[in-house]
Amino acid sequence: MFKLKIAATAALLLSVAIAAAEPIVFVPVGSANTVLVVNAETGETVKTIRGLEAVHGLSGAPGVPYLVAGSYAETDRAAISELTQPESVSEDEHAAHHSSAENEPIGPSDAGISILSVLDTTSGEIMRRIEVPGAVHHTAVSPDGRYAVATHPTGDGISVIDLKTFTLTAYIPTGNMPNYAAFGSDPDVVYVSNTGNGTISEVDLGRGIVRRNMVAGSGPEHIVIDRNNAVLYAADADAGEVIELSLSDGTVLRSFAVGGELHAMDLSDDRATLFVAGRGEDKIAAITLADGEIQYADLSPEPYHLTNIPNTGTLFVSSRAEPKIWIIDQATMTARGEFQIEGEGHQMVALP
Repeated sequence: MFKLKIAATAALLLSVAIAAAEPIVFVPVGSANTVLVVNAETGETVKTIRGLEAVHGLSGAPGVPYLVAGSYAETDRAAISELTQPESVSEDEHAAHHSSAENEPIGPSDAGISILSVLDTTSGEIMRRIEVPGAVHHTAVSPDGRYAVATHPTGDGISVIDLKTFTLTAYIPTGNMPNYAAFGSDPDVVYVSNTGNGTISEVDLGRGIVRRNMVAGSGPEHIVIDRNNAVLYAADADAGEVIELSLSDGTVLRSFAVGGELHAMDLSDDRATLFVAGRGEDKIAAITLADGEIQYADLSPEPYHLTNIPNTGTLFVSSRAEPKIWIIDQATMTARGEFQIEGEGHQMVALP
């Protein structure tokens, strides 16, 4: 009884600590096997969530109580079955989960197994671990919290997770080397960039099909969607360009020559400015979407993942070359500060 009281007290204190740190940013640190919960104003770590091997993809949505973390590491099914189940899952549930997965595998038969972890946004607790076929690059959560998807570059498809039942329900082939995924205004439709064939797939999750493929440069990687205006922006990374696509008819509306190798992107709160990390030339760019004007600021070394922090006028930008994250003022494009991490920051999630 005494131990139970201690555990309950610790969970309560953790929830209060995370809530008090709002706005907060979740930072996956792949080589450290952790997700950091960070105060957006100060960069102070509020909580470290451990036990997430090679975590790279991380996603959530406002009002959704879960985050979904994907592992870039693969292992065989026998090793996965030895994982200790999360505390909230009974031994019977854990055994049944593995049994059904072995009897009715979903996805490519020759794929290794990696893990998607479902995290509680308030406590940081790992609620579920879900086996998926192949290494996970990035993840996305639907605006209504119904679905999560994970991209599998080596398997040419995406896994679909039902967040009501915490189960893998489908594997949908999209194209060569799917990289990034993002939702528009329809929570049943996700868009996936296929770096290997230069397309964006529009995927109907309810039907489990690709509705159409849209041509988007030579090798689109990170994407971001302006839901209000039904426009998608894709980083054609090696070409150094950002492609603007109309989601209504799939046509390329504009392209922006940013230059150098590009990586992550995000929109400002008012969707008037698109920020881009220029990893190849040690710079970040701000594209004014009304007229296409591009402003640059030096940022070294190797700006990598970039995330708008809502209601703060700042960006978090990680470095691929050094274990740190910059806090960037959007108006001046200069660093307000920076903080150290134990590795490289990947797909960050900011929640108001």
